[in-house]
Amino acid sequence: MTELQTGLIGLGVFAVGVVVAYNKWQEIRHRKVAESVLKPASDDVLLGSATRPAREPADLAMPRSEPEFRAPEITESQEVEVREEPVFTVHADAPEEHVASPIANDFFTSEPGTCAESSDESPAPAAPADDSQPLAVEDLPSEPVTRVPSTNTGKPAEVPGELLDSRLEFIVSMEMVDMVPARQILSSQRDVLHKLHKPVHWVGYNESTQSWERLVADSELAVNRLRVGLQLVNRLGPIAGGDIAIFTGAMQSLADELMAVLDIPTTRLLDQAAQLDAFCASVDLEIGLNLVSRGQVFPGTKIRALAESAGMVLTGDGLFTRFDDAGRPLFYLQNYETTAFSSETLRSLNTHGLTFLLDVPRVTHGEKVFNQMTELARRFADALNGVLVDDNRQPLGDPQLDHIRREFIGKPQVTMIQYGMAAGSPQAMRLFS
Repeated sequence: MTELQTGLIGLGVFAVGVVVAYNKWQEIRHRKVAESVLKPASDDVLLGSATRPAREPADLAMPRSEPEFRAPEITESQEVEVREEPVFTVHADAPEEHVASPIANDFFTSEPGTCAESSDESPAPAAPADDSQPLAVEDLPSEPVTRVPSTNTGKPAEVPGELLDSRLEFIVSMEMVDMVPARQILSSQRDVLHKLHKPVHWVGYNESTQSWERLVADSELAVNRLRVGLQLVNRLGPIAGGDIAIFTGAMQSLADELMAVLDIPTTRLLDQAAQLDAFCASVDLEIGLNLVSRGQVFPGTKIRALAESAGMVLTGDGLFTRFDDAGRPLFYLQNYETTAFSSETLRSLNTHGLTFLLDVPRVTHGEKVFNQMTELARRFADALNGVLVDDNRQPLGDPQLDHIRREFIGKPQVTMIQYGMAAGSPQAMRLFS
């Protein structure tokens, strides 16, 4: 290495050292300037002792004009006072169900002392509660809830289970840019969906009423939010894989036609359908009380007179039906023989028996309805000179009827309640169809 190279290397090292030293001097000088400018006039409460509680108790007896945080001096002999979270004071005459809870900008929470922070702005320090001027409760939630979307999101509530239930239906969602008439939606894939062996339920969001409602062919409603459910099980059994493929293909075609955003959940539908079908099989019972003649026949004209006097109505399915005040079927009367009831056949009909039927999963308060049906069957037996028997033509007395009521009506309906699907509910009416 020559003397020139050695000199250049030395010069380079010296230059680098000068630059580093200059930069360090500049850093120190700017730091001092910044500290002199930004130094607060008094101590920052947020930079105080690390042992200071996050929130100190407010002195409610001392009025103040501005809320502030102060940290008292804590000695070893003193205990830190734990502050209870502020609560909303409710009027003395307000109903008990109005329970105060911390309110966040986006969510309510049932966990004490927690709330979701707004992403838009920080909340102002809370003023101390004033018992003399309680807060109004009109806008507070009636009871604590785990998580409720804020009203400012514009997102509608979930579809109620009475219309669609994810336990019973395979539900897909569609969001459209423009409002689409219900008639157009229902007619789009009609031919394809007719190939299915299970019902399809259509639900749209009514912007006027701010609620979900079932779509019907003659509806004037137009929607941009759509939920479609393919029922997994009915009395014909569980759904098949072919039906799922047809349904998903039809929904994709519909979304393409409407230029909608389609959401198809991923789930093991066949396993879900099999489990649901097993539950249905355990509670799907139909109770029949047979009224048979003692030798003479029952004339159709007399049967009709007795049925109509008991408030039963002859329907198009060949049955007399007893309805409740809301128009829901309670139990049925059918011919013990093969001929169905109709206005024409009853004029000349003679039969050797009748059957009273109760569909257990489709009737609310089944034991009470069974008592009503039993009482009516006994009145028919007296009027027609018949006898009540079971399917083996064995007489039905009070012990047998009590056993039926307890084991084949009461227990299955309790099982349905435990499953979260009461007998006679909208979900049960769809499932046991």
